[in-house]
Amino acid sequence: MYGMYCSTILGFSHNPATVFFNKSIPYASKTSTTKNGSFRAKPNDENDPLLQAAINAASLRLQETLQPEPLFHDPYAGCFISPQFRFDDKKQRSSSLHYLLTTKFIDDKLVGFVNQTDGLKQVVLLTDGMDTRPYRLRWPTLTRIFDISPDRIFKEATEKLQGNGAKLPKGCLLRHIPLESSNIQQTLSADGFNGNRSSIWAIQGLPVMTLSSFEEILITVSGLATKGCSFLGVLPAQVVETNIGDESSIRERMEKLFLSNGFRVEMIKHEDVAKSFGKLVAPGNYKTVLFVAEQLRFSDDQMETWRSEFQRLDEEGDEEGFEEL
Repeated sequence: MYGMYCSTILGFSHNPATVFFNKSIPYASKTSTTKNGSFRAKPNDENDPLLQAAINAASLRLQETLQPEPLFHDPYAGCFISPQFRFDDKKQRSSSLHYLLTTKFIDDKLVGFVNQTDGLKQVVLLTDGMDTRPYRLRWPTLTRIFDISPDRIFKEATEKLQGNGAKLPKGCLLRHIPLESSNIQQTLSADGFNGNRSSIWAIQGLPVMTLSSFEEILITVSGLATKGCSFLGVLPAQVVETNIGDESSIRERMEKLFLSNGFRVEMIKHEDVAKSFGKLVAPGNYKTVLFVAEQLRFSDDQMETWRSEFQRLDEEGDEEGFEEL
C-alpha cells in the first residue's frame, strides 16, 4: 500500500487508497518524534498512506535542495526525514523529476500572484500536511495563507517546523483548515477568508483519488473564489481519465468537469514545464495531470454583496417614490 499510494501522489504509479475531501479520515495512531525533530514511525504509521506519502514527497524536496543547482530550495524538508530513511537512487530520482518540476511551477505561480496583488493577498494551499511553502517562499506583507490538509499530519509537521526555526515572513498569517472539517467552505470563512477579495488556490499532495471528491473541491473553490481567480495544481490522472493514456479523453473530461463548475481550464504539458526550466523529461504517459484554471463565476460573497446593494437601492427608490406622493 505504501509504495502504491506514495507513487501516485508523486505521479508515477496508480491504484491508491480512496480519500474523500469532506469526510472524516481515521488514523490508527499518533506519530512520535526524535530529538532532532524528524518523524519516527510507530508500527501503525507504516500503514498510514497519507503520512508515508507526505514523508516521501518531503524526501524528494530535500534531495533536490542538496543538488548543486536545485530547482528550488526547501531548507525545512529535512526535519521530516528520519536518519534511517532510504533515499531514492539516481534512476528512481529521475522518474520523480516531474514532481519536482511541478513543485517549482506552482511555487512560481503563487509568488507571481502575490507580487502582482495590492493589499490583502489570499493563498489557499491544498496539501499533504507537510507543505513548507508558507515558510520557504518569499511572501510579501499582508499575505494570508490557508492550508487545507490532514489535521494530524499538519499539527505534527508544524511542531517540527517551529522546532527547527521555521517562521512566517513578517506581516503574514497562516491558518490551518483540517481536511476532516465537516464543511470546508464555512471553516475557511470563519477563519478569515474573504470571498470578496481575490485569491489563488493550489493543490499538490492533497489525497484526492476519486472524481466525486475532486468535484467537492471544485464546488468549494467556485463558491469562494472571486471571478478571475486562478486554481492550479496537480491531481492523479486516474481521477479524470476514461481511457488509460488517452490524452484527448483526459482533456475533454477535464474541460467538461471544470466548465460545469464555472472554470475555464488549461492542461499543462510536463514537457513544456521541463523545457521552461532547462530540464528534459522522458516522453510517456504521466500519472498526474497538471492544470491551470480560471474562475468564470462570481463568488457567493460577491453575489450576496450585490444582492444586498440592489436591495438597498430598490428600497431607497421606494422611499423616494413614497415621499413624492
